Amino acid sequence: MNTTIESIINDIPSPCFVLEEDKLRQNLQLIDSVQQAAGVQIILALKGFSMFSAFPIVREYLSGATASSLNEIKLVNEYMGIRAHAYIPAYRDDEFEEVLNRSSHVTFNSWSQWERFGQRARERGVSCGIRVNPQYSEVATDMYNPCVPGSRLGVTRDKLPDQLPDGLEGIHFHTLCENDSYTLERTLEALESRFASLLHQAKWVNMGGGHLMTREGYNTEHLIGLLKAFREKYNVEVIMEPGSAIGWQTGVLTATVLDVFDSQGIDVAVLDTSFAAHMPDTLEMPYKPRIRGAYQEPVADKPTYRLGGMTCLAGDFMGDYSFDQPLQVGDTIIFEDMIHYTMVKTTTFNGVGLPAIGILKADGTFALVRQYGYESFKDRLS
Repeated sequence: MNTTIESIINDIPSPCFVLEEDKLRQNLQLIDSVQQAAGVQIILALKGFSMFSAFPIVREYLSGATASSLNEIKLVNEYMGIRAHAYIPAYRDDEFEEVLNRSSHVTFNSWSQWERFGQRARERGVSCGIRVNPQYSEVATDMYNPCVPGSRLGVTRDKLPDQLPDGLEGIHFHTLCENDSYTLERTLEALESRFASLLHQAKWVNMGGGHLMTREGYNTEHLIGLLKAFREKYNVEVIMEPGSAIGWQTGVLTATVLDVFDSQGIDVAVLDTSFAAHMPDTLEMPYKPRIRGAYQEPVADKPTYRLGGMTCLAGDFMGDYSFDQPLQVGDTIIFEDMIHYTMVKTTTFNGVGLPAIGILKADGTFALVRQYGYESFKDRLS
């Protein structure tokens, strides 16, 4: 089917996250082709894509999932039908037994966490790993860089022994963020320069996420070659857990113009969504989201508007966009590529209602999966 979002917009509530099934399957098919050719296991990272209504589709292509909290672990169990690969920066005493019950792999963030919980995990037959910090990352934004000085994520080489203790089977690193295979190549060089002796002792190596193999121009053949060579060199199972790559460009956030007015010489359009509450990555990273049919930067002699959200936060606005026609109250705005790392971060700040969630099915029909109301807001408070 060649159904477009625009052609079914009257069936979609506003605002709404809309996943496009065909595009998700295209991503998963590419990812599966990489894991088959390279002989590795690629698993879903819930931190980037937790739309569990789509997990049956994901399960057709990927056999595993990684979680960073007990709640995510439960979601993996319930909707993927498997035990999770668990990595939590610090495990809680009152949760750890349930984490073990629900997980096949447990990665520890520090040596002290391994010493505190490792024996219990070993006795339960759960495969244990340690997250390492190779002290190398090309991530430019410090908020997303786990290798900045004083990072709480991972163990540097000087804090580890020369011999992995019994039961510690895996090495885990995660230092990429929407990077390419050449960044991974340089990262592996840094990893090997510090941890080669421990890599030879490991049974598995988890290369974390940030491998944006579904982005146009990504060299998957180069990636496959890297992974095969690494796997054979160290005789290890290789695991990857991309977040963005799963949902990359698989859907949109639709919104509606509620008001248009002049503000000290600047035309402002207020939407029924929020950058701060519904698209926090745009302010955290930061980046300017693309809008379908709009000019990303102001164009002279084109109608130009500063788009704002509907919370009371003064900074709840994005930059200026130009359009071919003036905006009117009731017009639809379609934000591109809003399925990964966006839906999982939404909040109800200011009591703003959460966007609905729907799927544009492969047969061209729209399925409304979830809508939110007052109870969703109230349930987060007391």
